Amino acid sequence: MRANSLALRLFLTASAWTVVILLVTGVILSSLYRQAVERAFDRRLTVYLKTIVADVASPDDNDKFPQSIGEPLFELPLSGWYWHVVRLNTPKPDVRASRSLWDGGLPQLEQLSAPSSPDGTRKAYVAGPEEQRLRIVERTVDLGEDGRYLIAVAGDATEIDEETWAFDRALVITFGALAMVLLFTTLFQVRFGLAPLKRISESLIAIRSGKSDRLTGQFPDEIAPLARETNALIDANREIVERARTHVGNLAHALKTPLSVIVNEANTRGDDPLAVKIREQAGIMSDQVARHLERARLAARATAVGTVTDVQPVVIALARTMEKIHHARQVAIDVDIPETAALRFRGERQDLEEMVGNLVDNACKWARSRCAVEVAPDAGGSAAIRDKFRIVVDDDGPGLSPAERQQVAQRGQRLDETKPGSGLGLSIVTELASLYGGSLTLTKAPIGGLRAELVLPAV
Repeated sequence: MRANSLALRLFLTASAWTVVILLVTGVILSSLYRQAVERAFDRRLTVYLKTIVADVASPDDNDKFPQSIGEPLFELPLSGWYWHVVRLNTPKPDVRASRSLWDGGLPQLEQLSAPSSPDGTRKAYVAGPEEQRLRIVERTVDLGEDGRYLIAVAGDATEIDEETWAFDRALVITFGALAMVLLFTTLFQVRFGLAPLKRISESLIAIRSGKSDRLTGQFPDEIAPLARETNALIDANREIVERARTHVGNLAHALKTPLSVIVNEANTRGDDPLAVKIREQAGIMSDQVARHLERARLAARATAVGTVTDVQPVVIALARTMEKIHHARQVAIDVDIPETAALRFRGERQDLEEMVGNLVDNACKWARSRCAVEVAPDAGGSAAIRDKFRIVVDDDGPGLSPAERQQVAQRGQRLDETKPGSGLGLSIVTELASLYGGSLTLTKAPIGGLRAELVLPAV
């Protein structure tokens, strides 16, 4: 799930950047192409302008300029291609224009304060006759005694727009196809490039659920060190657990003998006050040592990786065993385990046996005639994800008050000394369940006695 989420995030990120890059590139290319089309259009207009300037400056037959521009559109009325020549140094400006202008005229860029190039040429977009959008090139020519002239040539700017739009359409189609190819390529790379990480994720889930004990398979060179270090970490964890178990056993044996010697020596003194005190304190020491050794043992076992236990056979076996143990009291134990549940405990079998055994044994001791054991997935969480299960043990005995329920959960507390046991059962269950991330809750049972609800991690 996490690998798929990572792949989706990478794909979306790569897709977003691909789209952004293509858009920016498209805008830049479109702008550069339009500038190139404008320059080509301006060169064309400049050629016409220079032709008219040459005719104006010709000393022969100056009244009949221009002789030939080579563009029929200048003769077609309102064609969008125009020229005009204005003699400026006369009392009344002498204007000559192309036939295409008909009765219209062109705006003067000099009067509009348009910027000029180093050679004195001014260029701009203007509105022409019939509200046409024109690109105009204008220059002022001083011929000395022959006069000062303002010469302008304009062309229909629609050509520039159409050329640019045609390029933009081709650009959109090309970049659209390129974007699709890049997105599919990115999807392919992300999907198959992250496949090793997905395999590692699935292998870790298998290890956690107890189906495997290490990462297996071939991984790329970039991922192989991660797999090796993970396997080394799992092995180190197992070694730590085994070492802790060994130390617990060694410490238990090391302390058992000296305590036994102290108690035996005190027993030889009979009822001597000093001997009684020694036996009392030795008993406390023995209980404390047993308690802390048990907690260390349980903690070491709870940290083991990849250990799982089927719940159903353990509960059924314990129920049958407890029926035999309490056969003299004729206590019936009803077991309710859904066949479809197939629950598995994320922990060791002996720990599950110890917890369930203590609860069922305690229920049988106090029950009048009946105990009930129910195993089911935990009601919390979504239906698709059940990471815990519960074991409910009820009896039809006298039950306990809220204060008594809190008392019996404490180590060594017994409400009735006539019942066999050390008073450690429920406290051991509480501590062991806590080490596995579970809990034990005592409430009133529907059948009248005490209900013990044990919640444990599931696979």
